[in-house]
Amino acid sequence: MNRLSNQPQVPLQKHKNNTDTYDIFPAFELEPTKIQTGYDALFDMIYTSRIIILDGYVGVDWNEISAAISDYFSQRGTAYKLINCADYYKPVDEIEKLTAPFLRGDDPVFGKKTDLDLKDYFRSDFLSEFDSQSQVTTIIYGCGASLCGIDGRLVYFDLPKNELQYRMRAGSITNLAIVEAKEPKQAYKHFFFVDWVICNKEKKRLLPQVDFIVDQQRSANPTWMSGEVFRAGLDAMSKSYFRVRPWFESGVWGGQWLSKNIPDLPQNEPNYAWSFEMIVPENGLVFSSSEMLLEVSFDWLMYRAGEKILGKAFNRFGDDFPIRFDFLDTFDGGNLSVQCHPTTAYAKEHFGEDFTQDETYYIMDTTPESYVYLGFQEDIDPREFRRELENSVVSQSTIDVERFVQKLPAEKHGLYLIPNGTIHCSGTDNLVLEISATPYIYTFKIYDWQRLDLNGEPRPLNVDRAFENLDFSRKGQVVQDTLISKPEVIEAGDDWEKILLPTHPDHFYEVIRYEFDSEISIPTAAQCHLLMLVEGESLELHTSTAQGLKFQFAETFAIPAATGSYTLKNLGSERAKVVISYVKDSAC
Repeated sequence: MNRLSNQPQVPLQKHKNNTDTYDIFPAFELEPTKIQTGYDALFDMIYTSRIIILDGYVGVDWNEISAAISDYFSQRGTAYKLINCADYYKPVDEIEKLTAPFLRGDDPVFGKKTDLDLKDYFRSDFLSEFDSQSQVTTIIYGCGASLCGIDGRLVYFDLPKNELQYRMRAGSITNLAIVEAKEPKQAYKHFFFVDWVICNKEKKRLLPQVDFIVDQQRSANPTWMSGEVFRAGLDAMSKSYFRVRPWFESGVWGGQWLSKNIPDLPQNEPNYAWSFEMIVPENGLVFSSSEMLLEVSFDWLMYRAGEKILGKAFNRFGDDFPIRFDFLDTFDGGNLSVQCHPTTAYAKEHFGEDFTQDETYYIMDTTPESYVYLGFQEDIDPREFRRELENSVVSQSTIDVERFVQKLPAEKHGLYLIPNGTIHCSGTDNLVLEISATPYIYTFKIYDWQRLDLNGEPRPLNVDRAFENLDFSRKGQVVQDTLISKPEVIEAGDDWEKILLPTHPDHFYEVIRYEFDSEISIPTAAQCHLLMLVEGESLELHTSTAQGLKFQFAETFAIPAATGSYTLKNLGSERAKVVISYVKDSAC
């Protein structure tokens, strides 16, 4: 299937020889020979079943799958009946009426998360005439096939979200039950607010029943494993560690730090603006067995073991993993757009989110001339500011941002606090580690320096939404006092310190930094810890079930609450600095 991206797919086999650099395909190791490859080998495991259910995620290539199983049965000379569950979807106009309230018309970015279920897409006669006495092998396939209500061997075909988007950008796939491909921005909105929500609910329901799980991202060459092995792998991960597979995107303001410091990244992109280090609705988890690789979306882990992952925080967040890490690279790039994020109440009412996009900027690397925009000037006049913004949209003229917004020096290892409603953006020549609440698309851009995007199109602005959320009390000295974290050493030993980087009261997550020369042992205290080595060469992780795992500078990984405690050993010659974030006990 066609895809539009310079980024590579997860390879069939692990081929990284240099373990001393950032790994773009990290994998969780299973026992040998647990991952298999190819359609024929998969169908060998199920062909004797009288009923076969091939279900899966939106964006999966069902044409390839149906052709492969038809070829398989035809070559064996075995009688079979192939049923496409999409033939029982409601007409497209009915589907469009169902989904329209959640898509907000032609809004270029925002909808509201749906409360629809996948069963709402099907006609009432879905397989109502099925002959349960037939001895012919019946294969029911497609997104929602399991809703036929007929017992059979269940194979689930999964697709990582980044690969889904690459197919979307190439126009190779449509939204669920929609015939015509939408332009990418509208298609993504439809996926995010409708299709993913619906398919994720169904995925959670099916997890205990899945007989085989298939990674369908590589055309004609899937990898797969049994549902039993899959669930056991998730269980092992939930009490040890995990690292999601990062993925990388260029952007109009993107820089060159990531391309220069991550050798395995393709060098044919104009820049890298983002690294999705751990934005769990978007990232995948890769399993490895006898060097074979299989990727699934992160959702499965939370559906299988959410309480083991989150510990105390599970009561509040449930299946929603609450914290994200991502990089913003503006080295030799540009300023981000001037922006803010919605209040919690606004995010709930307008977008269906249970919590909002409270952020921080942790400065990983910088230059003496680097800066961030944060908070308003003391003499801010909101009406004048709005008039300037609206005039700039009409006249396509630039404005003097610093008349209204404070421009502050960006200090390496500094933490800048961006609770919802705060005006902000990163300036040029920063590598920012965003430590944030998981919601990640709710950015209300109010000024974008009169730039076009990489396709030569205007970037959508949201001045009206921004002014419904901006907090104009965050200005002047208040910014210095409350939005720049003041580090505090809270514990220390002979060769280590534990430093609290206080976050804002609106932030539900804590940020700390361990600095140590040799090793440090850390209890999870029934919380999931997200970690990154922000200074140093590499470190080694030891838990009760995982020994000697190596992590490089700038790699993100997580320790589930159920792990209990873990030890980090500094493998470099200089002092290691590790940033850790977790949910505040008071926020659970």
